Amino acid sequence: MTLIENKTYGGERPLYASHDLEIKNVTILEGESGLKECSNIVCRDSRFEGNYVLWRIFGLQMFNCTIAEPSRATLWYTYDIEMNDCTIDGPKSFRETERAVLNRCEFTNALETFWSCRDTKLVDCNIKGGDYLFLRSENIEIENMNLQGKYVFQYVKNVVIRNAVIDTKDAFWEAENVTVYDSKVTSEFLAWHSRNVKFVRCHISGGQPLCYAEGLVLEDCTFDPESDLAFEYSDVKATIKGGIKSIKNPRTGFITADSAEEVIIDENLIKGSDCVVTIKG
Repeated sequence: MTLIENKTYGGERPLYASHDLEIKNVTILEGESGLKECSNIVCRDSRFEGNYVLWRIFGLQMFNCTIAEPSRATLWYTYDIEMNDCTIDGPKSFRETERAVLNRCEFTNALETFWSCRDTKLVDCNIKGGDYLFLRSENIEIENMNLQGKYVFQYVKNVVIRNAVIDTKDAFWEAENVTVYDSKVTSEFLAWHSRNVKFVRCHISGGQPLCYAEGLVLEDCTFDPESDLAFEYSDVKATIKGGIKSIKNPRTGFITADSAEEVIIDENLIKGSDCVVTIKG
């Protein structure tokens, strides 16, 4: 493997079509396609400022690197990625990637990131500005994540999340085959039109959650006191610890809660609905 150390590059395609390359303490300044059409690349303690800087790389390892402003659209069409202790400051990174594992990474502006990606794993990551994060991505594993953004996990498939704090709006819309464990989820209109979404020991906040869902499951979840009008027109099996503000017109299945301020069954209930609602208190 060729080593490049303590260098600075700029302009167009400075390391285009490199193979079996290790770079250490390298800076790639503004320009385009700094590393593109490459294979077996290792990056250590390096900084990337250009656009489209890590495209179509087949085998990429990054350690303690920074993808800095003003970079845009890094890491597209790249496969077999490992990132450790990296910071990503530029938006629109990660599109159409496959088999990416990120450990202890920080995203400071994750706008439109992780689109149409497959087989992605995040461990101990913090994400800010993650609007439209993970749009139309599949096969996602997440553990110990803090996420702030809007409209996240829309149209995703096959997702497992553990020990996360998700502060967002419109999360998990039309998501399919998702399980969230031991997490705090704050989202208005959570998981509308979803299929086979499951929350286990989660705390849920936000208005009108979990409506129009198919195959929705909640196990031992809690709700914020202001979460209202839940489960409208949903097929749901839910056990709720503590109380919930209001339940409205669930369609099928069952809901069990310790208490509820209001259960609304009105003239808009879908004909043939047979959800059993049990309020213990």
